[in-house]
Amino acid sequence: LVLIYVVLRELGVNVTPLLAGAGIAGIAIGFGAQSIVKDLFTGFFILLENQYRVGDVVKIGQASGLVEEINLRTTVLRDLEGVKHIIPNGHVQTVSNMTFAWSRAVIDVGVSYDADLDRVMAVMRETAARLRVDPAFAGKILENAEVLGVESFGDSAVHLRMLVKTQPLTQWTVARELRKRLKEAFDREGIVIPLPQRVVHKAK
Repeated sequence: LVLIYVVLRELGVNVTPLLAGAGIAGIAIGFGAQSIVKDLFTGFFILLENQYRVGDVVKIGQASGLVEEINLRTTVLRDLEGVKHIIPNGHVQTVSNMTFAWSRAVIDVGVSYDADLDRVMAVMRETAARLRVDPAFAGKILENAEVLGVESFGDSAVHLRMLVKTQPLTQWTVARELRKRLKEAFDREGIVIPLPQRVVHKAK
């Protein structure tokens, strides 16, 4: 570099702008190298600590989806719409892993204020128990469902919550089938799932 500098000066070339540009480029390369090192360092610990794996469903920042690929530099997610998210590992700060070891289906149902809540909760438990022994779902559900009770009071319904522990990645399938069976069971038992209602007072 010194030799090139001397030769250019002897040829009458003004090397001052070149030196300034080289300095800026060096700084940019330095920052870029820092970013790459941070990506590699973070990626190493993600893999070492087994924070998430290919096949897990995770949320990283604003992106969430199925982990398609992990390497030292990046994590690749595919969301429900098929969008591919490529995330530099250095940007990974908080990870929510929704399928590590086991998952959970959360079922909220609303019933009318006139309903016998003890009977409703019994029907929910019975329906979940029948689903668990169904051969198509027996391997997906790990424990008996837990009915927590009243979750909230809505404008026209009392909302009850039930939790079902499942195998990873099966919570959505179990939840959809359980909601379907709960609707059928409520219809048989005469338990009303109320529609939103509005009372209009007509001025005299």
